[in-house]
Amino acid sequence: MAEGRLFIGNRRYSSWSLRGWLAVKLAGLDVEEVVLPLAGTGGKGSPAVQENSPSGLVPYLEHQGARIWESLAIAEYCAEFAPALWPAERKARAHARSIASEMHAGFRELRMAMAMNLGRTFPGRGRTEGALADIARIEAIWAEALAAHGGPFLMGRAFTIPDVMYAPVVARFLTWQPELSATSQAYMAAVRAHPLVDEWYRGAMAEPAEWLLPKYENPA
Repeated sequence: MAEGRLFIGNRRYSSWSLRGWLAVKLAGLDVEEVVLPLAGTGGKGSPAVQENSPSGLVPYLEHQGARIWESLAIAEYCAEFAPALWPAERKARAHARSIASEMHAGFRELRMAMAMNLGRTFPGRGRTEGALADIARIEAIWAEALAAHGGPFLMGRAFTIPDVMYAPVVARFLTWQPELSATSQAYMAAVRAHPLVDEWYRGAMAEPAEWLLPKYENPA
């Protein structure tokens, strides 16, 4: 019997759900996955999400009596079971926490201009001034981390919490196809090829057609 439940939104659209799901899978937590179809941004306006999540948003994790309803908190909780999700060395761990937190708290312009949609491509679109500024900062973060820790992932050979936090950004870039450096493209290829990321994509492609939302399928 599962030790809890992880509530997520549509895999096709829910960037924050992807973060929570990756952390839980990497930590090996034994939980039942419950997919709640989205209606509004982040689940706001979705009756199923409102009924099941304390914050009215996804992801939401119940595990061994703990209740965690925020993606970075879920990642920190998972690291208690799998400490290698953060680097062992103090300075590298500080770097990892800084770039993960920056992703969590920032890049609003990118989120608004380039929504996650794993089933479509919109090359050349969404390139607002604010989104391009966010992309430039993200590329700088990636380049610094890859140079400092040797790649192919942000903290080195292992896929860790910073990669969890930036995986939906990779998905957005694959959909919207902004102009990116060779370094960024190599990192994106490594993330997309990760077995868990590929599993999420395959799950997204198997979702029912009635879950499609016009605002994400036909953005202005």
